[in-house]
Amino acid sequence: MSNIAIEFNNVGKQYRLGRVGTGTLSHDINRWFQTSILRREDPYLKIGETNDRTTKGDSDYVWALRDISFQVEQGDVVGIIGKNGAGKSTLLKLLSHITSPSTGSIRYKGRIASLLEVGTGFHPELTGRENIYMNGSIMGMTKAEITRKLDEIVDFAGVERYLDTPVKRYSSGMTVRLGFAVAAFLEPEILVVDEVLTVGDAEFQKKAIGKMNDVATNGGRTVLFVSHNMDSVLNLCRNGILLENGSVKRIGDVKTIVAEYIGGINDRVSFQQHSSKSSVYISSLEFDGTDSNKKGIFSFSENLTFKIGFAKSANCVFDNRTVASIYIMSYNQARISCTEMSLSELQNSDNKLYQLSYPSSILLPGRYTIHVDIHIPNVCFCDQQDLCPFTITDDGTELLKYGRHDLGFIMLRPNVTSCVCG
Repeated sequence: MSNIAIEFNNVGKQYRLGRVGTGTLSHDINRWFQTSILRREDPYLKIGETNDRTTKGDSDYVWALRDISFQVEQGDVVGIIGKNGAGKSTLLKLLSHITSPSTGSIRYKGRIASLLEVGTGFHPELTGRENIYMNGSIMGMTKAEITRKLDEIVDFAGVERYLDTPVKRYSSGMTVRLGFAVAAFLEPEILVVDEVLTVGDAEFQKKAIGKMNDVATNGGRTVLFVSHNMDSVLNLCRNGILLENGSVKRIGDVKTIVAEYIGGINDRVSFQQHSSKSSVYISSLEFDGTDSNKKGIFSFSENLTFKIGFAKSANCVFDNRTVASIYIMSYNQARISCTEMSLSELQNSDNKLYQLSYPSSILLPGRYTIHVDIHIPNVCFCDQQDLCPFTITDDGTELLKYGRHDLGFIMLRPNVTSCVCG
């Protein structure tokens, strides 16, 4: 395990729905005897289903995680992503010793600091100062070592005025600030952070991501980061683990992992129609570019390019005034832009394919869809909505510090000149 900081070997975690333990005293005694005395596999783990929360299932036993195996090198920053219920938080809880694995083994090198939920590791009746010392002691630090770090922790968390106030009086944002500062500044070899950072404001999120980068880059420590914010994952992490229904779907470079994850969310990334009752209709629509682009994933610095085909029905009496309006829509159905295209070339052709390319660094990071209608003045032939969902990711702009809140959709860069007052 020379340069390996974390190793999961066939790890599984099983729960029995609706019950604590096995349900009967005899079963609990049998489980203890089989596992603790005879050192055999737990007999009650042989029943179980994959953790697919969309189906009811027939068994009371569910695998939150199953057959999880991976290694993380020392100093690596790994993003763990997946849909809700995929097993991300359970994996971090196993690593943090909050719960134990049902099968397999976990090995790690060094001290672990975790921030999994608001208030994790804090005693509500103790003050902020007392909780800092308590957490440091649990991590094996001396009082002198904690004292040397105290000013940095308090300054980063921004809670100096309330340092001697019981933590139960803190807001969720203050608690997260202090919790992250304690976890990051007490110099653990492994830092584990769940989605809890989203509780903080935009300024704190920027500071936290910057600190995690510093911990990994300059401190040589290992970071495991769970988030649904793909921009943060892409900017912070080098490698990724994609979980699906409690199993590892893919491990690798973070860009590849994020592309596969978003590709699974961006269903219907292409559209085909072979015939239509409309006289003129959309025959095809698909994205163009890299493999990630074809799955509907574009970075802020990439051109958005797609190909769209139009066709006309047999025996169609074509009107030369026919126009296609192509709208880029936000996911909440706001119209972002409109492109008008004349389809007069269909006069002498049954179908026509066009390529549209929108310049980079204009459409802000977020999720979008395409809406197309075909019409002549006052008459609409075809109206297709929610075509080909796509995602613009942030590949390192200053916009990331705002957490994508209230930025609008379009980046405009006007020519700015200073004027003489008066």
